[in-house]
Amino acid sequence: MPFPPRRIASLSGNVQASIFMCLSMAAFACNDMLTKLASQAIEPMQIMALRGVMASVLLIAIAKWRRVPLSLGILRERTVFLRALADICTTVCYISALRHLPLANASAIFQALPFAITIGAVLFLREVVGWRRWVAIGAGFVGVLVILNPGADGFGAPALWVLASVVFAAARDVITRQMPTSISSLEIASITCFAVMLTGFAFLPVVGWRPMTGALWLTLACAAVFISLGYALIVSAVRIGDMSFVAPFRYTILIFSMILGFLMFAERPTGNELMGSLIVVGSGLYTIHRERRVARAARRAALLGAGE
Repeated sequence: MPFPPRRIASLSGNVQASIFMCLSMAAFACNDMLTKLASQAIEPMQIMALRGVMASVLLIAIAKWRRVPLSLGILRERTVFLRALADICTTVCYISALRHLPLANASAIFQALPFAITIGAVLFLREVVGWRRWVAIGAGFVGVLVILNPGADGFGAPALWVLASVVFAAARDVITRQMPTSISSLEIASITCFAVMLTGFAFLPVVGWRPMTGALWLTLACAAVFISLGYALIVSAVRIGDMSFVAPFRYTILIFSMILGFLMFAERPTGNELMGSLIVVGSGLYTIHRERRVARAARRAALLGAGE
């Protein structure tokens, strides 16, 4: 089967990117769910290290199958090195926050990322963002705040670690957009996975090693599959679509997380979470609607220009 499938490949770049982004968020939500299960028995850094090994092996196998050359030499490319560094910083900051902050709160704060990405795209990539897209992204951000419902202690030191990870993640995605097209998404995903794996091993002497069971190995193996898929899909999404258009679709991870939380941990969303999710989904749907209208207007203008 060709990838992407023909029906998806026939869509515009932005619509393709939105589909890939949603699938990526679903994969990351599954990874987070499995990581939460594993974290009840072992340290997060141990999870990063072991999951990273499995994911790296998986990505290397896929690269061999698809005959995609992999080499650490691509780190000599400045954008590849900077992206890997930004991803390491993102992971370290986020994991530091998770030590003191509930997972749901950390995830909700991290959804400020699309707003940061849009600012980065405007400042460094000179993308033009109309006021309607700003309103849609702002509405999505408001939806995140409704879900978070921050109290007096909602933005303490742990939350600042999450915000730092947002800055690094936005830098990572802006850098991804500037990377040479000759470097495949699979190569980028592999390097990212390898960098995160090394980070986990680097912290193991600090946090210590705990014994592994067969169930834990299986859980991490499944997590490795999902995180590998998520990395590959998110790189593709960022590279083929306008970052300011794709950004709001990151919010869909909240929906997937709520569903998995209910199914796996019997977590029931609050009224604020449901209301915020509706706002987030609404902003994404409106963005798609605007993209279609702009595309239709461009086609009409092209036809009128050709007829003159």
